[in-house]
Amino acid sequence: MASEPLTSEQPVAERLVTEPTEVAGPEPGTAAGGPAVRWVPTTALLVYLACRVVTVAAVAVANRWTHNSLLYDLGIWDGEWFLRIVHHGYPAHLPTVAGHVAANPTAFFPLFPLIVRVVSLTGLSAGVAALLVSAATGASAVYAVGLLARRLRGDDAGYRAALLFAVFPGTFAFSLAYSEGIVVTCVALGLVALLDRRWLLAGALGAVATAASPVALAFVVSCAWCAGRAVVRDRQWRALVAPVLAPLGFVAFMGYLWAHTGHLEAWRLTERGGWRSYPSVAYPFRILWAFLHDPVSPTETGQILFFGTVAAVVGVVLMVRERQPVPVLLYGVCALGAAAVSQPVGLRPRFLMLAFPIVVALGTRYEGRVHRWLVAVSAVLLVGFTVLELASRAVFP
Repeated sequence: MASEPLTSEQPVAERLVTEPTEVAGPEPGTAAGGPAVRWVPTTALLVYLACRVVTVAAVAVANRWTHNSLLYDLGIWDGEWFLRIVHHGYPAHLPTVAGHVAANPTAFFPLFPLIVRVVSLTGLSAGVAALLVSAATGASAVYAVGLLARRLRGDDAGYRAALLFAVFPGTFAFSLAYSEGIVVTCVALGLVALLDRRWLLAGALGAVATAASPVALAFVVSCAWCAGRAVVRDRQWRALVAPVLAPLGFVAFMGYLWAHTGHLEAWRLTERGGWRSYPSVAYPFRILWAFLHDPVSPTETGQILFFGTVAAVVGVVLMVRERQPVPVLLYGVCALGAAAVSQPVGLRPRFLMLAFPIVVALGTRYEGRVHRWLVAVSAVLLVGFTVLELASRAVFP
């Protein structure tokens, strides 16, 4: 149905919904529901805290039978590599096995271990510091996602999105030594800054995010779109600062690795050689075909990736139907696309979480009983994936 002509009397949130290409909003520092500093999603943050406490308590109890340490169980997978960086830094020479680069810390971005190293200067062990940083940035991510939803549709939508994100299945990563909290926090706040035309802030947040994970490069696309539109429509040349600054975290890390190892493509070579990870447009189609051809035969990983791919498609449909502003929609689609074609990563719950505009779409669209059911189902799935990753370790997150 065609949208009605925009008028100056229409509320900001309504204008953003009826015209998704419009990024102009309220004065900087405000949101659809009022000043941002007066808004806190208390229930969502308490639920988030409860999830972390229950996870740690459950692992501590399980340790009585496994005889593992708590830090060992919560510092697995990527956390092991991050802690190696904290203790030993990056290798000066890429290790090779049979002519291929072997798995080594070069594949992991530097911001998270750098923050952990700073926090550990307080006397905490690196493992404890890593878990605290992950948990704290997870809480800030809950707030930031809620703030973005509030920016689009007001207070109630912000509360709903924040609560749903707090129990989203992929948020088990916040109980581990992972960098996802930094990425989600910076990108969500960066999208709010773009909608408010705060170009310098958006670019700075993008630079921080791209120093934490390559997934954040999807935010650069949003910055470029907004800057191009601002230049063409309003001759706001200062908008170009956003796409110029946003990728600098990634660029700086690639430059450091080049100087440190002597290989311009050190990161790519490590990803491909150490983890057999590379872009493949055919990868999501192979996952879908393998499952549809014989739903019983795929491994547990294959089943997770199949349902993750289906969830991503549904998420894109919801984002479009909610008429999310183009920079928000672009980030969500690009983040999903990058994960979908990244073999063998695929669309696991953790990467669906990084494409958080899906959660924003659910929070702005559904309320009442439907929202409560979404929260309940997400909480059950969160428990399931947490057990799967920490107890069985059958698949990597």
